[in-house]
Amino acid sequence: MKNENIPEDIKSKSLKEAIDEIDAILAKLENQKTDLDNSFSEYQRLLHLNKHIDALFKKKSKEISKK
Repeated sequence: MKNENIPEDIKSKSLKEAIDEIDAILAKLENQKTDLDNSFSEYQRLLHLNKHIDALFKKKSKEISKK
């Protein structure tokens, strides 16, 4: 999954917003009454959020190493 595949609404999130959404998705997925079809789309969103957070950390790491 490349950075270009991340939806714009996720790319615009701050680190805190992305983490908060991940926490909410994990809570839904841990619920045993969750629909499997809905779970798959939630899981896909979780992967996109995780990739976005990874990109944010890499960007910040490069900024720090330049200083």
